[in-house]
Amino acid sequence: MKWRDRRGSSNVRTSSGGGKMIGGGIGGIIIAGILWLVFGVNPMTALQTGQAVTAGSSTTTTEPATSNDRDTQFVKVVLADTEDVWNQVFSEGGQTYKEPSLVLFNGQVSSACGSATSATGPFYCPSDQTVYLDTSFFAEMRQNLGITGDQQGSGDIENQGRAGDFAQAYVISHEVGHHVQTLLGITQQVNQASRQVTQAQANKLSVLQELQADCFAGVWANRNQQRVQFLEPGDIDEAINAASQIGDDRLARNSGRAVTPDSFTHGTSQQRVNWFTRGLESGDVQTCDTFSGGL
Repeated sequence: MKWRDRRGSSNVRTSSGGGKMIGGGIGGIIIAGILWLVFGVNPMTALQTGQAVTAGSSTTTTEPATSNDRDTQFVKVVLADTEDVWNQVFSEGGQTYKEPSLVLFNGQVSSACGSATSATGPFYCPSDQTVYLDTSFFAEMRQNLGITGDQQGSGDIENQGRAGDFAQAYVISHEVGHHVQTLLGITQQVNQASRQVTQAQANKLSVLQELQADCFAGVWANRNQQRVQFLEPGDIDEAINAASQIGDDRLARNSGRAVTPDSFTHGTSQQRVNWFTRGLESGDVQTCDTFSGGL
């Protein structure tokens, strides 16, 4: 993945924190009636909850990320790429994109959604509209997903260790996809619906939400390729491998647990690959309606 010598985002911060922020939405991606038809949720209630982002704040502060280490610079460029793409997408819809923050932390962090550790993995908190990423994330991906070495066979120092960049960018863009859902009011609708249904139905809603974020990540990759031609041979395979490795069914098997679809919250490996690929091929958010498009 080509990422050097491009703009880095000023929204990357270190330590922990958050703030009280309110967001809007452009709508048109899912219809509140879908939740009503499938789960009996009042569509007016869903629409009303989609009008505002839950506000929240954390107890600690953040500072702009000033480190020049490779991983920090990589995160800044990837987040900047998502900013450029989603600003364009929202502008095409006649709306303004509110850029999220991204906090790099080490070991433990406090967010408006509560405290988390590195074991939580990358996550997005809608209450403070921030993506949280532990600094051990890159090493963990290389170790646990088998993303090591130079998959293109280059032996020069500049390229060594770069393999897996796009898989890491996919994960970051997936979390930014959750931010897009928050701005669109989708997150609020899903949260409201989940409180009115059984646990199995709430899990299904979670799966639909996660698969849509995968699709949004694919849309970002498509649009960003059109902008800056950043993809290199093998990059798409890296992302597909990452998506397949973190499917609920694969994780269950790898941990020796029974595969029970009613407990899934993110989708199967094949579903995650399919929806990422759908967004990647189309570059159109309208193709990402997991809530009515079926799994």
